[in-house]
Amino acid sequence: MKILRMLVYAALGSLLSAVGMAWGQAGRPPIDWSSVSLESIGGGPMPTADYKGQVVLLVNTASLCGFTGQYLGLQGLWHRYKDKGLIVLGVPSNDFGGQEPGTAEEIKRFCEATFDVTFPLADKQVVSGPDAHPLYRWAAAQTGPLGVPSWNFHKILIGRDGRLIDWFSAAGGMGPKLERAIEAALAAKG
Repeated sequence: MKILRMLVYAALGSLLSAVGMAWGQAGRPPIDWSSVSLESIGGGPMPTADYKGQVVLLVNTASLCGFTGQYLGLQGLWHRYKDKGLIVLGVPSNDFGGQEPGTAEEIKRFCEATFDVTFPLADKQVVSGPDAHPLYRWAAAQTGPLGVPSWNFHKILIGRDGRLIDWFSAAGGMGPKLERAIEAALAAKG
């Protein structure tokens, strides 16, 4: 029974990986993550090329989520590691549960007033499915379906060399595994 279960999991993993790669690249050529631009929540372009040579923690956020308290942990990471080369990049999204219905101005005001957020925030984006922002389509092509955001506060860690290092689910929170991965990424030469 144990062997059968292992075979089923292995086959399912291979299938999901193949589907994820096809989904992430569906009719679109692969991109270099640093060639993408977002719009800043305060207005104006936010080219990811500006973060070249730094470690980026990309997080899709939402103001009305049960995980919204993670803003405190993200702000803590930003304060602790920004001078060592970490960029925490928040990307508000209304994809999951309609939990980010506000305008850019409302989201920005909420983040600053409630959690004293000072790390960069992009304007609201679609982060999953075929209409996802190109940055998230790039990430999906790297991780396969298991690494695609399935809820708010999904985290994607990108190294100094522009390669996707790992992803962390919202439920994983702001634990030591995430912090160890950030520290390792910061220590690596890009």
